This record gives sequence, structure tokens and C-alpha cells, in this order.
Amino acid sequence: MTVRKPQEGTRVLPGNLHEPEDCRAVSEVLSRVGDKWTVLVVTVLGAGPKRFSEIRRGLGSISQRMLTLTLRALERDGLVLRTVFPTVPPKVEYELTRLGHSLLEPVNGLGQWAQRNRAAIETARQRFDTANGARK
Repeated sequence: MTVRKPQEGTRVLPGNLHEPEDCRAVSEVLSRVGDKWTVLVVTVLGAGPKRFSEIRRGLGSISQRMLTLTLRALERDGLVLRTVFPTVPPKVEYELTRLGHSLLEPVNGLGQWAQRNRAAIETARQRFDTANGARK
């Protein structure tokens, strides 16, 4: 029988993150805020309220359906406020809530980190692939 040692460098998380209920809750939140389109929509709305078409133009390649689903999920999670103005035709604007604005700092920080480290990550991938005979 082999006795396994803890992996070097493994950090122990605070006790409450090991509770199944807390772990699921954190996973759900991270899944939402870590989604590609969520990050991009939050970034676009960080500049202020926008109409659907403005958001879509700002993102480029998102489909209408995916943008609708993303905005609906962000609204459900309390990150985005949808306002319908009583005009003909109705005007709809989306803006970040206070909670949504609080997400801007970590999202921008992560984006900046990714930009700063993109080349180093690519170099590490190439080194790993070469050492392990992996194909792209």
C-alpha cells in the first residue's frame, strides 16, 4: 500500500470552503463571473449604461441569443439592471448595479494579468508540449 503525501505547494483553503454547500455556492459564483461573455459584458457596461445593440457592437462576435442569455443571467444574479423606458418602440438599457461595479476591479485586474503574462504562458506551453511530445 502506497502512502500519499500532500502535494508540494498545495494551499489549505479556509475551513468553510471545504463544506459541500459553501463549495457549491462558490463554484456557482465563479462559474458566472469566470464566463467569457460575462467578463466582456461587465467590461463594456463599466463605461456606463448601454442599449442591447451597443453592447453587441462592443463585443463583436457574440450572437444575439448568447448576449440575451448572458444579460438575463447577470440580471438574475444582481449584477446588471435592465430598465425599460415607456417609449414607442420601447427603449431598453442595461447598466451595472453596485454589485456589478464591484466586479469591475477584479475583472480588469485579471484581464491585465492575462495581457502581461500571455507571452510567458505561451512559452511555457511550448516548452511543455516539446518536452511531452504533445501535438497542437
